[in-house]
Amino acid sequence: MLNGEKIVVVMPAYNAARTLRQTYQEVMAHGIVDLVIVVDDASHDDTVAIARTLDRVQVEVHPVNLGYGANQKTCYRLALAAGAGIIIMIHPDYQYTPQLIPAMAALVASGLYPCVLASRILGGGALRGGMPWWKYVANRFLTFVENLLLGAKLSEYHTGYRAFTRKLLERLPLDTNSDDFVFDNQVLAQVIALGCAIGEVTCPARYLPEASSINFRRSVRYGLGCLFTALRFRFARWGLARPIA
Repeated sequence: MLNGEKIVVVMPAYNAARTLRQTYQEVMAHGIVDLVIVVDDASHDDTVAIARTLDRVQVEVHPVNLGYGANQKTCYRLALAAGAGIIIMIHPDYQYTPQLIPAMAALVASGLYPCVLASRILGGGALRGGMPWWKYVANRFLTFVENLLLGAKLSEYHTGYRAFTRKLLERLPLDTNSDDFVFDNQVLAQVIALGCAIGEVTCPARYLPEASSINFRRSVRYGLGCLFTALRFRFARWGLARPIA
């Protein structure tokens, strides 16, 4: 706990057997995390078996692959049901360092920010960590356009390492969002639409062979989805579309 708030870490997992245990050990090393929830999206490896050997871990298994967004919906639903006051999502593929959990939790628990992102762009961690150049260029382009359309000044919209207050998650219409990767982007647009402040901390990243990734075709689909989300936000602000949150 921190400031009396129960801290729950959620991990949307898919074929994460090689990195799950290491990620978990670093998550729990700080002594402030009360519960870890692993939601497995029909993995083909030993992700579930490994998760079930870990202490203070709740495991949920999707019998069929529902998608990254659908996985997060389950993660957040279970975290709220478990009484979480602060919810932190980190991928179990060890791309992001769990060492930032105390800092992110403190920014949320202090009341400074209801949402905190770990940015791979701040401090140049993305390229040093091995992010492919085409992903870096796409990230910077999409972020530039999204900042223009959303009226924000974030360094990155595409990190999978995030912290939320319970009150904020309860206000977000998560079930209306995509079940695919663009879910992440839709959530941030909704947070901005609610007028909530978003904090950022710099985060080193590791692009390991065993880390999860999406191929070029799905990346293009994701990018178009991000642009559509930002345009819908702008049209809603102009009164030309329904509010997104």
